[in-house]
Amino acid sequence: MSAPGSGGFDGNRQERLLPAAVLFDLDGTLVDSEPLWFEAETMLVGEYGQDWGPAQARHLVGWSLWDSATYLREQIGVDLPNAAIIDRMQSHVVAGVAKAPPWRPGAKALLAEVRAAGVPTALVTMSYRQMTDTIVRALPVGSFDTVVSGEQVSRGKPYPDPYLLAADRLGVCATDCVAIEDSVTGATSARDAGCAVVVVPAAASVEGLTGVILRESLLGISLAGLAELVQEHRAGLAELRSVQSGSGAGSSSGIAATG
Repeated sequence: MSAPGSGGFDGNRQERLLPAAVLFDLDGTLVDSEPLWFEAETMLVGEYGQDWGPAQARHLVGWSLWDSATYLREQIGVDLPNAAIIDRMQSHVVAGVAKAPPWRPGAKALLAEVRAAGVPTALVTMSYRQMTDTIVRALPVGSFDTVVSGEQVSRGKPYPDPYLLAADRLGVCATDCVAIEDSVTGATSARDAGCAVVVVPAAASVEGLTGVILRESLLGISLAGLAELVQEHRAGLAELRSVQSGSGAGSSSGIAATG
């Protein structure tokens, strides 16, 4: 497939190539909030006489807040109900983000380009409404068509439920969407939902992650590039279905890298 020109798409070509939706993670993807989460965990754990190091903090990146709270309570000894642990940590993060959202490089520009083209968007995060409301208020009105937050799903990331719910709310098929993530947990959720997935690592390593596109930054990633990724993703899925049905030969890796 030829690469889209720098001038963008027009007419039916644009309608055919654009993703059905672009689904954004929040922590580590839109905003560099992971250091604030690390601070919140360190302070809370310290109150119970325990140490909390970088390796432990990275271990929780991408987890649902409920699972993180369970880990802190059962494995570390934070003697509080899960709801209280979540409230304590998230309140600290929200206070820090509200002062001046630490946007990840290229995130706002990509979101604005997607919205200007009329492509539906969703925010898909394990943070709760207190956090998502803060971020949404800091962005132009209408930046997201829907928001899926952590308390809205019974199974959070790495299960596919959050991304499947976002696609369902937007009235699109997840396999026609691009998800943008930063962690193994989040990328696994999006990939297993059927999305094409772009991963820009932030606070934790994504070594060993397969079936996704790895990039060092969102800077330079355009809607045209996402559109091309979706086309390759669809082609890979079609080839895989053909092989599985016995009507074709060969194998497929699912998706291919794109510029």
